[in-house]
Amino acid sequence: MLDDAMKSQLQAYLTKLQRPIRLIASLDGGEKSAELRELLQEIAGLSDQVHFDDSGTDARRPSFIIARDGETTGVPQGVRFAAIPLGHEFTSLVLALLWTGGHPPKVEPEVIEQIRNLEGEFKFEVYMSLSCHNCPDVVQAVSLMSIVNPRVQATIVDGGLFQQEVDERQIMAVPATWLNGKMFASGRMTVEEIVAKLDVKSEEREAAKLSAKDPYDVLIVGAGPAGAAAAVYAARKGIRVGIAAERFGGQVNDTLAIENYISVLETEGPKFAAALEAQVRHYEVDIMNLQRADKLVPAAGPGGLAEVHMANGGVLKARSVILSTGARWRNVNVPGEQEYKNKGVAYCPHCDGPLFKGKKVAVIGGGNSGVEAAIDLAGIVEHVTLLEFGDQLRADAVLVSKLKSLPNVQIITQAQTTEFSGAGGKLAGLDYLDRTTGEKKHVGVEGVFVQIGLVPNTEWLKGTLELSKFGEIVVDAKGHTSVPGVFAAGDCTTVPYKQIVIAAGEGAKAALSAFDHLIRMPAHETVTA
Repeated sequence: MLDDAMKSQLQAYLTKLQRPIRLIASLDGGEKSAELRELLQEIAGLSDQVHFDDSGTDARRPSFIIARDGETTGVPQGVRFAAIPLGHEFTSLVLALLWTGGHPPKVEPEVIEQIRNLEGEFKFEVYMSLSCHNCPDVVQAVSLMSIVNPRVQATIVDGGLFQQEVDERQIMAVPATWLNGKMFASGRMTVEEIVAKLDVKSEEREAAKLSAKDPYDVLIVGAGPAGAAAAVYAARKGIRVGIAAERFGGQVNDTLAIENYISVLETEGPKFAAALEAQVRHYEVDIMNLQRADKLVPAAGPGGLAEVHMANGGVLKARSVILSTGARWRNVNVPGEQEYKNKGVAYCPHCDGPLFKGKKVAVIGGGNSGVEAAIDLAGIVEHVTLLEFGDQLRADAVLVSKLKSLPNVQIITQAQTTEFSGAGGKLAGLDYLDRTTGEKKHVGVEGVFVQIGLVPNTEWLKGTLELSKFGEIVVDAKGHTSVPGVFAAGDCTTVPYKQIVIAAGEGAKAALSAFDHLIRMPAHETVTA
């Protein structure tokens, strides 16, 4: 199962085990059980601290539990994988092995303490696909929680392996997280986000903590490439810098492959986001994750303090502010879209594509994202219908040529999507208007992947500073907004060409402009970082 390089790497990791662990497998006579047996035996053969045991009694087969050796009486406590965790989940497997074996996780001590203090019984089931790059965050989060707190159970289920179970629960997007038999959350979540949802008093404590912070010289709102670059450039000036964001990396976390960032030949979005955060932490920037800005109150005058009010009630103060809130997937905004979201309507073909294996799907959007999605899906599903509003596809010629060469793809141009429809709580098709003839038509599909661009995350700024007709923050060549002391950078601004490399450059520019603004303000005691 594992090639020599993977074996060598895993063997090195397993030397970090501080106590023996047992891999307890529940198998049957099927092909997948044979594959899982082979994998687990290979892992056990790499360390005398790992033992293989095929006496498992779980109903899901194939599956296995990673348990501490000696704790196998009754129902073993440990991470359960109803999966053969390779692909994107191989790292999740390695971490579960290490954490169960006593190797400490790289998580803040206060988060670990918060997990230990959770009250109640929590039985998590996370449905994922091995090709999903967002799933490992959730898988690793609940795995860690189950290892730290014995009142938490974690079962990781490969939706492609247990298709009947996925169909019965009508799971049509991953990661899908169930808690105690009910839907808990859909989409990527960090361990901090999950714990915050379970710990009802955490929001109040966090708000008080934010409000008690000293003012920043530069406060950055948003932590994608623009925000991260701004933080690095500002912190290198030796001033006090804070960065508040819902999730570090922003939209980059939802990007599978990055092949055009200068000096980086190829990487993946989550890996790139982690590298951004690591560099920002190197400069001791005050990072405030899981924070959503709700209101901006500009400074009353030169040398005054601006305020950023957070959704949890906390208030942060700063001498200058850089807005880098990025953008999100654009919705079609037609009847049925919200009703069937994650029930057939999806936005990430890499994550959710495997759930539609052998089925008919549609892609809305004829740009690079839409055409790439259609090409990717064509190798998994029975048939792909691509709908484009304009009279021709807008993607690069090489992509269009590839798409047209695929036998199970139909391209429909001049198509205006008008409605999503379904039955029994699941999507069954979509209607579109033929813009050439005016005729209304229907396409029967079980999945639709929306790929029509982005919308800036700026609704909370309406009435505070100048926005374009598209909702973008209007900035000049130096990143100034219409409000003195407030700067902006990245996909939330009017700067064209929404690219990672451009966002990073604009973030650096905004930080330099903010510093220039600070040194020209009335004398004020600057707090060094």
